[in-house]
Amino acid sequence: MTQEITAPADRAEPPPVRDWPALDLEGTEFDPVLAGLMREGPITRIRLPHGEGWAWLATRYDDVKLITNDPRFSRAEVTRRQVTRLAPHFAPRPGSLAWADQPDHNRLRKPVSAAFTVSAMKRLRPRAQEMLDGLVDGVLRDGPPADLVERVLEPFPLAVVSELMGVPAAERERVHAWTRQIISMSGGAEAADHAKQGMYAWIADTIGARRDSRAEDVLSLLGAAVGRGDISLEEAVGLAGPLQIGGEAVTHNCGQMLYLLLTRPELMARMRERPEARGPVLDELLRHIPHRSTVGLARVALEDVELHGVRIGAGDPVYVSYLAANRDPDVFPDPDRIDPDRDPNPHLSFGNGPHYCTGAVLARLQTELLVDTLLDRLPGLRLAVPPAQVAWRRRTMIRGPRTLPVTW
Repeated sequence: MTQEITAPADRAEPPPVRDWPALDLEGTEFDPVLAGLMREGPITRIRLPHGEGWAWLATRYDDVKLITNDPRFSRAEVTRRQVTRLAPHFAPRPGSLAWADQPDHNRLRKPVSAAFTVSAMKRLRPRAQEMLDGLVDGVLRDGPPADLVERVLEPFPLAVVSELMGVPAAERERVHAWTRQIISMSGGAEAADHAKQGMYAWIADTIGARRDSRAEDVLSLLGAAVGRGDISLEEAVGLAGPLQIGGEAVTHNCGQMLYLLLTRPELMARMRERPEARGPVLDELLRHIPHRSTVGLARVALEDVELHGVRIGAGDPVYVSYLAANRDPDVFPDPDRIDPDRDPNPHLSFGNGPHYCTGAVLARLQTELLVDTLLDRLPGLRLAVPPAQVAWRRRTMIRGPRTLPVTW
């Protein structure tokens, strides 16, 4: 039953504040700090490595869905203050969907929504398959072993996003170089900031030049929206930047999913023996993988509300954990087990409410193409090293293998 948020009443003492460091975890291990917070109660308090103060954390499935749909919890309010957070730097850009509340959120999302529909993805699919086949052709031509991250999992999402965004072929290597530097852990904050400045300046120039465009790529749609006065150029740039960088999630999510398939023979056998039923297995892997470190973006309560007898005061920052919600035993029996026959499987891996991932359909398309193509074209695919020797990303917000050495 859904827990309703009501006006404050007599309430219990607030829970203690728990420090939540960003752990460098191996493989697909679930964060032990988050597991402890889930056991402690449905609503806890946390302090992350950066920012100021503490924040509430909701971990139960129904509570996460409720908070992410309730306009009394604001994303925009977070931009006006410092809250405890994982990221060392905090500089939200105007136009960013991530920090918009309604009705601004719908106004900003509308210009690009046509590029991310199911029908748009059907049109994109043959071109995406062609690009992926080219990458796999190169892997097969060079022979084993190969690093799947370097050869396929990183370049494929970058190429697909650039196709969708409308990045000209002559500009793609430069845009890809900026993107790789922005998401890389090498080079430090200064190199990443320099790459961001270059990429955002290029995006601004490109959108500005497409104000009269009737094309259906994202940069052209944004240019036309600016030309009509629906959004400002600054807002358009703030929209386009995260979309261009967004392939990072596909790279690392697929890296984790393939690692699980390559280290669990029964799962791999299931995928090979029943290719027509791979979709539910992918959904279960999406539910299971620990996509990120700690939590994502905060919200701020705009008024006093109560949840589970705990008062959340006006101005208090609040986080939700989709990872925890995906392992709520009241919704997912035996939640720590990968169950390829789990049905129903209403996971929240792409978020919930107004901030449901804009690129969810695109991400699902790329995931299906990657898994199907690699399994079908490399029937002997297996790890080239023992599982313990797979290198994982460190000091990162998005978890995944840094390399995935395979042979076949």
